[in-house]
Parts: sequence; structure tokens; C-alpha cells
Amino acid sequence: MNNNSVINQNLTSVERAAGDLRRGGIIVVTDGKKAHLVTSAELIVDQKIKQLKALSNEDPLVGLTYNRANILKISPRSGDVALVKISAHMNSGVISSMADPADDLMQIMRGPFVVTENNPTAIHDAGIKMCKIARLLPAAVFSVVLENPEHLIEQNDILSVTVDEVLNYTVNDALSLNIVTSAKVPLEGAEQTTMVAFRPDDGGTEHFAIIVGDPIREAPVLTRIHSECFTGDLLGSLKCDCGEQMRGAIKYMNEEGGGILLYLAQEGRGIGLINKLRAYHLQDQGFDTVDANERLGFLSDERIFEPAAEMLKQMGYGKVRLLTNNPDKVTGLENCDIIVSERVAHKFPSNNHNDLYLKTKKKRSGHLL
Repeated sequence: MNNNSVINQNLTSVERAAGDLRRGGIIVVTDGKKAHLVTSAELIVDQKIKQLKALSNEDPLVGLTYNRANILKISPRSGDVALVKISAHMNSGVISSMADPADDLMQIMRGPFVVTENNPTAIHDAGIKMCKIARLLPAAVFSVVLENPEHLIEQNDILSVTVDEVLNYTVNDALSLNIVTSAKVPLEGAEQTTMVAFRPDDGGTEHFAIIVGDPIREAPVLTRIHSECFTGDLLGSLKCDCGEQMRGAIKYMNEEGGGILLYLAQEGRGIGLINKLRAYHLQDQGFDTVDANERLGFLSDERIFEPAAEMLKQMGYGKVRLLTNNPDKVTGLENCDIIVSERVAHKFPSNNHNDLYLKTKKKRSGHLL
């Protein structure tokens, strides 16, 4: 089996395991020496806790990201994951509320929480990342497989993934993107437009390039990296400036003689639409966009730039004039071997609903507004 076939098989294994997690199922994550049963803390039920204990004969642990543990005042913490013992008062409802901050302000005292003596390992990092890949809240319940994990996996029809498969998944998935098809799609503000569809080898999330005009490959092409925003792009939400940025970029590219808008499936800065709506709920409670994402247990921005870079390379473009206010996008593309010859500003006026959002972008995320 060649290296590409191995990578494709690894991608498929992770994609299938993520599907099981989304259904509230159990998977196994192994580092080659040890193996842990993993399930989503968000979707946990009492019966699932009993099943974990029966399968491992050991008390499960709740794994939270550093950001989420910090909100719950759980310490000490080591590395990126805090492991919490399931005490007598912690039923499935308490565990799921540890993952979901929706009622934090109404349930301030949910502890006490006791951190395990054992430090988290790469298996725990991978278990949390599996929840992110599944577009769930980044919190998991872990239980050690004490012996013969292969027999347990076979007898209980449980999918197994390795630490390396999980931790390398997002980058390998991006590098496996291939052009599937393209078609002319006249747009308002740019009638000479072609859409190019990209799909990864595991058949997972697709990304799209919107090519305005016919930009030449020898010169830096005017480019925008645009993360999909269902609420802003499609519904015209006033909570963000995404729709204005997308339509404004296409119109500007047409006026400039051509360009490429990379429409990436990275909703909510990479946390997914449902989790973005959760962040909106927290914003209604008074938290800004950065605090809301971190309160959910995520990083303030979970996006990577390998998909954008790979799409540009496959279309034959290696140099760009990047239409953005976010310097991290410049750095991100350059780290993926795309030359950014110029950053082109891309600003729009605020409104009563997104004024704090834009101020937070400037103050806390370093956007040049």
C-alpha cells in the first residue's frame, strides 16, 4: 500500500469515528501502547457512563480543554487538557453542563471538581480533537481499556483511531483536496465568474473557489480567504460583517479586473454553525466573540490555512494580493508557501448590532480596522 493510500485510509477512519461520536457513540483512541474509550461529554447519558465502566472496569474521567477548565475554576491543570474524576454528585447532566456553558451564569457552583493525579497524554489531546472534528463541544469522557483492546473493539463493534491519525487529520485532509468540477456562475456584481469545487479524499467537507474574470497566474492574484457564514452570507445577519465582506470582495475583484475568493467550510472561525450559535447565545449574556469561543472550550480561532493554500496551488496560483484586515491570514498563507505580495484593506462601516464585534476584532484579534 503506497503512502497516499495509507493517508486516505487514515482520513476515512477519523471521518467515520467522528460520525459515531456525533451519534453519541463510543470510539477507541490508541497510541500503540495504551487505548482509551472516548465519548462526547456533550451527549453523555447515564447509561453511557455505566457502559464505559462495564467495558473498562475503571471509573471514567471527564476531559476538558484548558480554556473550559479555566472558566470552571478547575485546577491544577497540566498541558491543554484537564482530567476530572467523576464524583458521586456528577451524573450525566452535570457532566454535559461542564461541557456546555449555556447555563454557567445560573449554575455558578457545580463543583467541587477533583482533578486526577495522572497527567493527560496525547490520547486525551486526540480525544478532545475528535470532538472538534465531529463539530461537537470540545469535551470528552475517557475510560482506559485495561487489556486486549482488539477483542473489545471487535466484540462491541467500536471504531478505533490512532493518536497520529487524529492529530494530523485537519492538515492531511486539506492536503488531500482535489478539484471535482467547475462551472460558470454569473453573480451580481461579477457576471464573468467561475466556481471550482474541491473535495478531500475522505469525502468530507467541501470548499469552493469563486474565480472572478480570468486572472493571470504570472502576477499576484487579488485573493480573499472567506470562511463560510450561513447567518451573514445567506441570511444577511447584522451581527457580523461577513456578507458585506463577501459581496464587497466579489464586486471589487470585478472592478480590478479579476480575483479569487476562496469560500472555505470553516464556519464560526472553525467551530461549526451550531457552536457559533452557542457563542451568539453567550454574546447575548454579555461576552465578546473571543470570550464566547473560549468559554465554549475552543481557541479564539480554530481555523487553519492549508485548505486555502492547497486550493491556490492546484489552480496554479502561488502569489497573491490578499484582501483582508487580518494579519494572521497573511502569516498563515506564507507559512503554507504562498507568497503574499501585498495586504489589501477590506473595511465596511459598523452598525448597531456588530459594533462590539468589530471592536473586538481590532482590540483582541489584531485586525487592522
